[in-house]
Amino acid sequence: MTSDPTAMQDPRTKYRNAALPEQEQSDQPGLTGATDPSPDHGEQSWVGRGRLQGRRMLITGGDSGIGRATAIAFAREGADVAIAHLPEEEQDAQDTAALVREAGRICATYPVDITVEADATDIVRRTVEDLGGIDVLILNAAYQRARTGIDSVPTEEVRKVFETNLVAQIVTTREAVPHMKPGASIIVTTSIQAVGPKPELFDYAMSKAAQVAFIESMAAELAEKGIRVNGVAPGPIWTPLIPATGFDGVAEFGQDTPLGRPGQPAELAGAYVYLASEEASYVSGSVIPVTGGKGF
Repeated sequence: MTSDPTAMQDPRTKYRNAALPEQEQSDQPGLTGATDPSPDHGEQSWVGRGRLQGRRMLITGGDSGIGRATAIAFAREGADVAIAHLPEEEQDAQDTAALVREAGRICATYPVDITVEADATDIVRRTVEDLGGIDVLILNAAYQRARTGIDSVPTEEVRKVFETNLVAQIVTTREAVPHMKPGASIIVTTSIQAVGPKPELFDYAMSKAAQVAFIESMAAELAEKGIRVNGVAPGPIWTPLIPATGFDGVAEFGQDTPLGRPGQPAELAGAYVYLASEEASYVSGSVIPVTGGKGF
């Protein structure tokens, strides 16, 4: 990247477009410190313009990857932030919180397992208490594992995918909506897998397709409350989740896109900021693809 983050750059070479180092992390959703090269979350590049001044945001999976990039951008745009994360991601969560606080905003962190209904409920209550309300709910936490075939997939693994990617999102939304005022928004992190599923991610892809249906149905239901519901569909984005998924090698990850490289978390933050801002006041029921040119 250039020293001027606003300067026009060639998207093919803005970030690394060579093979990635082979690596693997044993536990989901992966840790930033063990990810090589370290993802760019916009720490040095995101410049706030006050577009979310005074907003109060709850993001699940906000400790690393896309969640961290979004938390940084929202804070620099003037929002206070609450982050839900797994207890084992405490260091990543605290690193993200430090970046939010450097921007002069409040950051609350909640080490929980959102597949536990009481925890999914509690993070909303705590956000309202700690931030004084909730204006933006970002449903970002997800679970995926590479499968070797339908004949060997463990049922408990499929349940974990659906409980994390679907049930927890429904519970969190159910609890948040009564606290949200007209002008508030819900943003779901879906995936290009919703429309272009890979066999090794079939259950994850199923959950992501279901999220698109959730976005469309909730947009219709919540319009009468003045709450907008949208989604962002990432393509291959370099986050700790990737080396922790169990793929058979990550060296070529993202190089099959038209732009020839994986995306970085920082390259998605703008989509979330736009959808939460007044610039998107007439946008609901939509999904913004950020895929490096892959179709959605």
